Amino acid sequence: MRTVAAFGLAGLCLLAPLGAPGSIVFDTALAADEAGGPQDASAPDDRPQPGDAAVTLMSGTTHEGNAALAQDVAAVLDDSASLRIVPMVGKGPAQTVRDVLFLDGVDLGITQSIVLGHFARTGELGPIRDQLVYVAKLFNEDLHLLSRSGIETAAALDGKTVNVGLEGSGTEIAARIVFAALGIEVRETHLDTAEAVRQLQSGEIDAAILIGPTPIARVAQLGPGSGLKLLAIPYAKDLEDDTYPAALSHGDYPALIGNGQSVDTVSVSAVLVALDKPDDAKRQERLERFVDRFFSRFDVLRQPPNHPKWREVNFAATLEGWRRAPQAQAWIDTARTQALSDARERERFKAFLAQGGAIAIAGGDPASEAEQDRLFRAFKAWSAAQKSN
Repeated sequence: MRTVAAFGLAGLCLLAPLGAPGSIVFDTALAADEAGGPQDASAPDDRPQPGDAAVTLMSGTTHEGNAALAQDVAAVLDDSASLRIVPMVGKGPAQTVRDVLFLDGVDLGITQSIVLGHFARTGELGPIRDQLVYVAKLFNEDLHLLSRSGIETAAALDGKTVNVGLEGSGTEIAARIVFAALGIEVRETHLDTAEAVRQLQSGEIDAAILIGPTPIARVAQLGPGSGLKLLAIPYAKDLEDDTYPAALSHGDYPALIGNGQSVDTVSVSAVLVALDKPDDAKRQERLERFVDRFFSRFDVLRQPPNHPKWREVNFAATLEGWRRAPQAQAWIDTARTQALSDARERERFKAFLAQGGAIAIAGGDPASEAEQDRLFRAFKAWSAAQKSN
């Protein structure tokens, strides 16, 4: 799948260490404090009331990684007064799309790019490219093709029994797309993850497809004597529109993958989506409040004890073929403008130093805080003079 990385705040946060010399850093925690800090108790209380402040977020099942990620969002963004995040446990990425589209009271949902593409192609849920917008492309989720140890390749599964997840699930959709691209026909079963692993070990089925943020707990729990293995999934050309090339490593599953070895696979992107209803003022206001706090507090989401997958997210990346929510695009555009302004200001300061502003720093030693303050005041005066010329 072709995803375009937009140059913006998220890219800067991910590529430049905080405080690194010459880096451009936007302090999102400070921005959040300025936006939502304590207010004057004497001021009129025009904050949203509890009911209006609630934003619902549909995730996957309790066994999927994105359910934990929804809990992270609630823990970091929820401040009770101005924004109440209500995570909802759903039935997987495919049902999440249906719930965001048709279920009253669902504001946002975490689904998968491959599921969005499937529904857009089939049209079974209507013109969803017109009905849905995305707030952010999130982390990648890897496909795990788990088989009995006697099976050596994915091609060897042709004609065999493979669990493809529950009926109507995102896993079922992805499995069918992958097997079709590889030219493999399988006999499908529709079991939950726990039962699929049990039947694999008992020899009742030959393989199972699992999808989730690596490592998937159920796979990581398998010991070296489990009799199971992970099969490589070749990156076929017909998978380019729906998936990304990926690899599983020994560090992910030390009991299943040898030291220094890896297993090729494909991944899909988790995507945060919302219903596009411009005429619903209250929904739009809730989405705007969520977007502002989600992006402003994103640096906190990337810190422990939150899920490590957050550290892989560049929320400014674009998902080709889909529209970003206007509130999200406006926030990113503003952040990008600020970052570029900061870059220009840094270049002007360098020019100031080159013209003698750093003479007071003897022997190349770092200036004291007092000296830095003095230099900065001098730079501001110099900058103002430059603008007046």
